[in-house]
Amino acid sequence: MLNSRKKEIRIEADSFRGNCKVGQYGIINLFMECERCKYKLLRYPIGENADLGFAMRRDTDTIIFTNTSSRLSREIFTLAHEIGHAVLHLKDTASFMDDAVTISEKSADEKEQEANYFAACLLMPGDMVDKFLDLEITDFEKNRLSVMDIARIMSEFGVSFDMVLNRLESLGKINSGEKLRLDNERNQVRVGNLLRSVEGNSRLNEPSKEISIPHEYIEYVIYNYNHNAIPLETLKRALRYYQLIEDDVSDRITVRPQDEEELDDLIGGLED
Repeated sequence: MLNSRKKEIRIEADSFRGNCKVGQYGIINLFMECERCKYKLLRYPIGENADLGFAMRRDTDTIIFTNTSSRLSREIFTLAHEIGHAVLHLKDTASFMDDAVTISEKSADEKEQEANYFAACLLMPGDMVDKFLDLEITDFEKNRLSVMDIARIMSEFGVSFDMVLNRLESLGKINSGEKLRLDNERNQVRVGNLLRSVEGNSRLNEPSKEISIPHEYIEYVIYNYNHNAIPLETLKRALRYYQLIEDDVSDRITVRPQDEEELDDLIGGLED
């Protein structure tokens, strides 16, 4: 990625962050900020090995999905990555589907690299990292960082252990040897225990399993059902989330031939 392009992305990330509610160092709640920016955010647990998230345009809406089966810190980075796609790329591309490969430093796709860089700048901007190291770490220039220090950074910025290491290395705060040492030390201690030991946010290391679906989503579900994109059972599950039944939206549902056949079979069975 060209340095000129990196500068453009830093400016975009800084602009987005400037409209967010920020604590001493990190964004307080990126999920709320996403909704405040009028993005349609869907959060749902679809499994640990499933896709991590997606961003897409539908008419005038920007829709972002995150998989809440992944650790909260992972989900937060996924959200920041998808916001990156929304800000940088959705004008030219209709959608982006992301998994553990696309949302990683190993991705060879240029747009995925840009979304990753946007996420890093949004969640851990260089000036805030400098401020933390200066004010919160005793004699940072003289002393090596410990895994406890990394846990404190995790909690303050709301990110994962791996992201802290990657960001510190990319900013030139640690070298590859220090990164390896900290990673090895992390493997000997549970990250959740580290977070608790520094009185940090231990929820970062656990999946939230949150289910959050905007009310407008029901219109997408009905549309997809009417166009044979989803089965009746999926429609029913979505309606139950809103404490609705089919009768509540019957005026907007197109009855399919197979549904009529099922009804005929049921009536016939009752008559027998």
